[in-house]
Amino acid sequence: MFTGESARLLVPVVLESPMSSFVESCVQTVAGSAGAVVRRSRGQSRAGKLLRALADKKNILITTHEHPDPDALASALGLSTLLSLSLKGATIRMSLKGQIGGGLNEAFIKQTPLDLLPWDDAALPTYDAIILVDTQPPFAYSPLPATVPATAVIDHHSWIGRRPRCAFCDVRPDVGATASIIFSYFMELDLPLTPDLAATLLFGIESDLAGAARTPGELDNVALSTLTLRADSAKLYRMRYADLSQSYYIAYAAALREAVYYDHAVMSHLDRIDSMEKPAVMADFLLRFDKVDWSLVTAVHESKLVLSLRTSAARLSAADMMRRLIRNIGEGGGHRTKAGGFVRLESGSAAEIDRVRKVLRRRYLRSLRIPPSRGQRLVPGN
Repeated sequence: MFTGESARLLVPVVLESPMSSFVESCVQTVAGSAGAVVRRSRGQSRAGKLLRALADKKNILITTHEHPDPDALASALGLSTLLSLSLKGATIRMSLKGQIGGGLNEAFIKQTPLDLLPWDDAALPTYDAIILVDTQPPFAYSPLPATVPATAVIDHHSWIGRRPRCAFCDVRPDVGATASIIFSYFMELDLPLTPDLAATLLFGIESDLAGAARTPGELDNVALSTLTLRADSAKLYRMRYADLSQSYYIAYAAALREAVYYDHAVMSHLDRIDSMEKPAVMADFLLRFDKVDWSLVTAVHESKLVLSLRTSAARLSAADMMRRLIRNIGEGGGHRTKAGGFVRLESGSAAEIDRVRKVLRRRYLRSLRIPPSRGQRLVPGN
């Protein structure tokens, strides 16, 4: 069982050198907030329940949704580190399905020691425990076949229908990032966080909170404050300001060229993309337009029309809007401010893509009660 000392384990201490009053006040504030979270968790440690559920497991796989983002990657790495420290007799493996390179993800991977096994559906039955982070079994981009159950699910997205059934289930839709939940496990178990891992978790949380005006919950705020004081600042800088390839600037140009806004909603389209993160990055970028609180970007990837949706509105969640957009034609999900999905294409022809996008635009505007006649080019003259 953890104690109120947890917060101090996560805050850097400078010996034999007086801290400025400002830094000292920051440390005291963070320690007080973290301590309050610990006290409320006393007697119901979720990390303890996770370890008990895995106590007799010897071969454990950690995975996340296909085409993972920094929050998913940071959560998987953080959990792998935690379990390696806590379950001495177990072998902990990480494996990811789908593309993880390109742009921001590529910079993240270069800075992060991810030791990944190649994904192999046939090898899944050889594990005596499989842990899903940042996704759930019924989700569109879950990597697990329907016949393979998850032993544990750790996620911050709202569940679809019934809560997932598993030996350990920690689903918190009120938390802004799954990496914040993983951080809380370190705090509950009094496990130290290295500056390197602190930077990784911090970037994962920042990336999931950014771009959609997502309001951090109490746990997110404690994690952000504590990890900021602990993180390797040089590593964090390299992840925040990664070099981008020319293809990213081409994608930005295409997103601006195709962008049309209708009152308080904007919609744009990218042609075929080489990285699944591009429509999400463009949706974040377009939401910063001061006249809109909804942003929808579509793109073609392999045989799918991919959707990325962002909102800063309070009336309707992005997850609910995504369900309206893809009803009977696709799959997807999300949370209050961010959502994603896809529609499978039969031929992938320009005519088919245009037809599906017209359906999506009609549903998008109808849900927001905006007449389609009000569309205007974001960049005049395009």
